[in-house]
Amino acid sequence: MATGMPECSPALLVAAGLAVLAICSYLAAIVVGRGAARYPPVAGTVFHQVYHLRRLHDYYTDLFREHATFRLLAPGRRQIYTSDTAVVEYILRTNFANYGKGASNYDKTSDLFGDGIFTADGDKWRQHRKIASYDFSARALRDFSGGVFNRDAAKLAHIVSGNAAAKQPMDFQDLLMKATMDSIFTIAVGVDLDTLSGSEEGSRFAAALDDASEFTLLRFVNAFWKVSRFLNVGAEAALRRRIEVVDKFMYKRIRARAEEISDGDIGKAHDTVSKDDLLSRFIQATTSDAGEVDYKHLRDMILNIVMAGKDPTAGALAWFLYMMCKHPEVQEKISEEAADAGEATSSIDDFSRSLTEEALNKMHYLHAALTETLRLYPSLPLVSPSIYLESTAHSKLAGIP
Repeated sequence: MATGMPECSPALLVAAGLAVLAICSYLAAIVVGRGAARYPPVAGTVFHQVYHLRRLHDYYTDLFREHATFRLLAPGRRQIYTSDTAVVEYILRTNFANYGKGASNYDKTSDLFGDGIFTADGDKWRQHRKIASYDFSARALRDFSGGVFNRDAAKLAHIVSGNAAAKQPMDFQDLLMKATMDSIFTIAVGVDLDTLSGSEEGSRFAAALDDASEFTLLRFVNAFWKVSRFLNVGAEAALRRRIEVVDKFMYKRIRARAEEISDGDIGKAHDTVSKDDLLSRFIQATTSDAGEVDYKHLRDMILNIVMAGKDPTAGALAWFLYMMCKHPEVQEKISEEAADAGEATSSIDDFSRSLTEEALNKMHYLHAALTETLRLYPSLPLVSPSIYLESTAHSKLAGIP
């Protein structure tokens, strides 16, 4: 029997439901806010984040121009954003122990990062930090990493020089991402991915890791990502496939290195093997007395270090080059300082090798320019700690005098 009612598609019903949810959440916040003026103003919802996804940091910046502290509504939780320097210092320094990644962040990021330093809290985080800080302070690792960075810087310079001579356009962001990926992975695992030269296997792994990172970020703005994960559709299905590629590649390298160490072949059979890489050090430090190796633990530690070193370094260098293009007078001074610090030679490789740690320590103007770039364009412009206990910072965020 015809009822005269128009048929509605499932997609339209879902969109209508989301719209109603957003409106109800917004109105509820306004009503609650009238009775509790302590809390900062509501500046939007999680759906605004989705809308501004491709310019998310610009969106936050626009909001911060209006409010030093504000709230974004999300189903089931409160998100408070602040650029108040006193509160930021209190959270990240003065009362650091009272804040951590929290269960919500762990839930979103652990599929990719496991129990690494990006997701861990408490004793587990301190253990990761202790191991990493000890190894990074070792002179042998600093010498090894310095040689790796010099090698890949020279390789990058050759590519840039060749393209410039041929008057070919370049994607500097892409080149820097590949160069930093090659360097960090060599330092972490002792294997050169060689993505700068177009290695198929290395490039496949790097692309999978970049995609997995982006899909993981989407979870922070998609209120229904768990539904997508359960149904294995959309970005969540793609994330699962990318993680499989990452895991297969990582476990293959970790098992091979563990076997080399166990057999005593490290540093002998293969040019790519080095006892100075982080993976070798971690395997030797964490292998049990019975000779058992926790591959999952090593995978999480190494993958987190790779991500911590790759993107922030490439982003900082990209902004640095951007600033040098805008300020040619600064570019000229840095060029003169580099010429004075290194050896006079027409060879890119020889000049790169001459820029030792001692030479770089003398380049004060370069250090100042890099520091200013990071001040203007921080590599990590947004951090999202969760509060463990009620604190003074919570009072400040809530606007309590």
